[in-house]
Amino acid sequence: MLTIASTASLRVYVSEWENGKRPISERYAKILRALLGVTDAELYGRHSAPVEADGYDDLVTRIDAARSVSVTMVKTFMDQTELLRTVDRQMGATSLVDQMTGHLSTLEDALTFSVLPDTRRPVARALAGAATLAAWQALDVGAVERAWRHYELGKQAAKEADEPMYLAHATAEQAYVLCDAGRPATAVELVRDAQRVGGTAMSPRLRAWLYAAEAEICAKAGMPEECRRALDNAVCLLPSGEEARDPDMLSIFLNEGHLARWRGNALALLGDDDAVDGLYVALDSADPTFVRATAGMRCDLAQAHLARGEYDQAHAHLRQARLLANRTGSVRHRRRIEQLTQRL
Repeated sequence: MLTIASTASLRVYVSEWENGKRPISERYAKILRALLGVTDAELYGRHSAPVEADGYDDLVTRIDAARSVSVTMVKTFMDQTELLRTVDRQMGATSLVDQMTGHLSTLEDALTFSVLPDTRRPVARALAGAATLAAWQALDVGAVERAWRHYELGKQAAKEADEPMYLAHATAEQAYVLCDAGRPATAVELVRDAQRVGGTAMSPRLRAWLYAAEAEICAKAGMPEECRRALDNAVCLLPSGEEARDPDMLSIFLNEGHLARWRGNALALLGDDDAVDGLYVALDSADPTFVRATAGMRCDLAQAHLARGEYDQAHAHLRQARLLANRTGSVRHRRRIEQLTQRL
């Protein structure tokens, strides 16, 4: 069991930490990093010392090193992103901040010092996927500005790689930052722009995913007709079968079960009675490794029951959602849980 100071003492500590009058001990650093989702450098206010360039020799050395980035190395980068994605899905993002930061830094360096397009494009593609994942993780732990900057990095890398699917995905996820910031109408415009930039290059599953995202954001913007229209489009485009992962876009997971959850989420936001039945079906068929998504589903069910005045059921789902959100360290879900709890 971890022993910490009293609430009154903690207030003093926070003030002294902020004013540089008290160093942050390792014990409290561990707690603060998990709560805030920050790196050691961000927590302690440290900045990397500027690298003193060794003239042309240093530059050429780094360019030569970047030339050695082979197809095998790019695959290693992609595998590392996949590992981080899997851990994030099951355990949350708070424990991955430093690993993700280091991974992005390695990819950015590889791209910065690569010269010819044949070398740059594969690295840029790997960076686009990693930056978008890092952005979603940052959004989940409440680091909103970092999330925005990572999405911008992902979009630029996707353009460099000439990958419209990666650009569309990063753009659509960035719309969620606007939505969480209280600008859902602008978020609707951005997710629709993502559909435009993806164009005909997108796979059917990604197109269905974009329409599902549009439906959720339209629901948050109070646009019920547009929400239902987007859901219908997603249903029409989604490939049949139980396969959920898009082979052309590894960050996309969407099948009928996932879409049922998404539909329930959107309808719950609209206060539609049909949301409850669909959400229970989705909950029963949910992949147990999608821990954070299950927390979101529990929130959706709580919201749907609240709309029907069924407070006991809403309370039960919020209790389960809180346990899952605490398990993954999701600040985003905790915020929603508190908002729903206030309505009980």
